[in-house]
Amino acid sequence: MKNRLTRQLQGFVRTPPLWKNQDMFGLQQFEFPKYSIPEDIDLQKALPDLETNYVLGKRMERFFEFLLKNSRNIKVLKSNIQIQRDRITLGEIDFLAEDILQDQKHHIELVYKFYVYDPSYENELERWIGPNRKDSLLQKIEKLKQRQFPILFKPETNEVLSLLDLKAEELAQSVCFKAILFIPKGIEYTHSLQLNKHCISGFWLHFEEFTSEEYSGYNFYIPIKQDWPVHPEFSEKWFPYSEIKKEILFQHLKKRSPLVWIKKNNREFERIFIVWW
Repeated sequence: MKNRLTRQLQGFVRTPPLWKNQDMFGLQQFEFPKYSIPEDIDLQKALPDLETNYVLGKRMERFFEFLLKNSRNIKVLKSNIQIQRDRITLGEIDFLAEDILQDQKHHIELVYKFYVYDPSYENELERWIGPNRKDSLLQKIEKLKQRQFPILFKPETNEVLSLLDLKAEELAQSVCFKAILFIPKGIEYTHSLQLNKHCISGFWLHFEEFTSEEYSGYNFYIPIKQDWPVHPEFSEKWFPYSEIKKEILFQHLKKRSPLVWIKKNNREFERIFIVWW
């Protein structure tokens, strides 16, 4: 893929926040500042560590920090701060930053997630789960509230803050929670939660629903995870239905639910999860 870093950054920027209003689940959604990226910037030189860092979450953190550093009013004070006690890591603070115009200092956690909606769960909030069923929206919300934000007030954190001339009680806490959501094929999604409907970007289905009658006329590609935020139109490789089925089965044997890009024609693209469970 040409300009891979640029496409990934664009995907991060275009991914909507999971909720729009300032407060949901008892959490403040970070209001992204305006930023300006030089047109001639070389992202590979600006973000050299991404040449070897292939973890999706860490890449998104670097993009987030890069955008903050190119914003008009936000100054990044420190990022990825390990909080330790007796050489044991208690947790990590994603970002400490200062809004220069508002004269306000911030503790910001970044979350970038892909969730599928499983209506088999009774509780609405429990229905948004990871495509491999290893995590969920509810688990992430609880982790933020019970672990990631309270760590700011640990005595061990105070030692780090004092070096930056910061006090925990003066920091505003918020989360930049971006998400891409997938609903089951064939259902009309209605919900009681005030989630951002623009996060819904596709659907998911089981392998037996991926039939030749419906899909054999299209081309497909399974991106690596770091390319999941990228729009399918930028793929340079495409495979026929018969070949992609083999790769999907291979992924399912490993209990992985692949994200599949679909090229219907030169102007129409879709992305779906084909789940293993």
